[in-house]
Amino acid sequence: MARRRAHTHVHLPAAAMALTLVATACGAGTGGGPVSETLVVWIMEGTNPDETAYFDAANTEFTKRTGVEVDVEFVPWSDAQNKISTAIAGGTVPDVVELGTTFVPGFADSGALHDLSDYIDDPYVYTQSLLRMGQIDDRIYGVPWYAAIRSIVYRTDIFAEHDQEVPENWAELRETAIALSEAEEDMIAFPVPGDAQYSVMPWIWGGGAELAVQTSDGTWVSEIDSDGGRAGMAFFTGLALEDGVSTTGAVNWNEIDVMESLAEERTIMAISGSNNPKAILESNPDLEGRLGVFVIPGREGGYTDSFAGGSLLSVFEGTGREDVAWEYVDHLTSHEFSSRWAEETGFFPARAAAVTAFAESEDPLVRPFAVQLSAASRGTPVAPAWGRVESEKVIVAMQQSILNGDATVEEATARAADEVERILNGG
Repeated sequence: MARRRAHTHVHLPAAAMALTLVATACGAGTGGGPVSETLVVWIMEGTNPDETAYFDAANTEFTKRTGVEVDVEFVPWSDAQNKISTAIAGGTVPDVVELGTTFVPGFADSGALHDLSDYIDDPYVYTQSLLRMGQIDDRIYGVPWYAAIRSIVYRTDIFAEHDQEVPENWAELRETAIALSEAEEDMIAFPVPGDAQYSVMPWIWGGGAELAVQTSDGTWVSEIDSDGGRAGMAFFTGLALEDGVSTTGAVNWNEIDVMESLAEERTIMAISGSNNPKAILESNPDLEGRLGVFVIPGREGGYTDSFAGGSLLSVFEGTGREDVAWEYVDHLTSHEFSSRWAEETGFFPARAAAVTAFAESEDPLVRPFAVQLSAASRGTPVAPAWGRVESEKVIVAMQQSILNGDATVEEATARAADEVERILNGG
């Protein structure tokens, strides 16, 4: 018989929500203002709860080594797009800026960012799925600083109570979710969120499709409506519509809602970010020792790729201080300071060796995420207009139309593919 639980709302730390606030980037022009004596750096606010102490240490060491003073300004994620675009238009850009992975293609395409390729001896020191988000052709416009990934967080105690094993393919995932839904009637076995695009993308990729690919003539073509894309969408939405392992309210859930449902002990397993278990345990210490993580299983075995989020550090073009700005980027992305940032924030360092080390960790809440990041992760298409795809919620609209019964998988994927192609091809 299913147990009943008294569910109370759990407030999650703001830092755990930082990367769910995804902005898009577009703009034109380059910085051309006077060269200042102090290196000016813009960092997004709220990712690190102790960011002032971090930058005090990093800047002191940098100044001691180079003689260059550093002025760090913290910018809210919600204001970043407008602030950066305004600075570009007015020629008042900083020397170094933190950019979300989806920002970089747009700003690079506008000519605002400095090509960092010549500074980097070995690009393979960085996690490749993140580095690709900063690359256009053979040029590198953003260097990975820290990383986040999404895998499946689950309740180990409930799995054990009902003799369930970690699923190794999609069929087993479905069977496990159905069994747990029947055994725990007052809980959500596997929420299928409608407003969480990064929870949707793995199933499109897992079906063997790409969100969009660029052809030899430069045209972008979406594979969302291919057989593979539709198979992935049918599987994921089918968990809710056919198997009943989700909840109708999840059609409006975003990643924060999913995280709260885990913290409030309403959900058994869910796609969730690598920085979330720490926040969940801080909010609900009773879950200590009762949470686990597994890599999103592949359709027939192996792994399904998951979206690799995080931030890149970029250097603006035309400031006259590009060389010293690169030195600062290299300083923050060094093993010492990228590892410290990761430790303080709950994200991963973006250097490949560090991720590999975490993939060998004995911590059950760390190792699977690191394996996912190193072995089965990717970014969104590196297209200047991809930010518009996200800001116009093309993936979200597709997901919600299916979950609400307003469109079939075939109709919704066809509409989404048309929208992606229209936006990326300048329509």
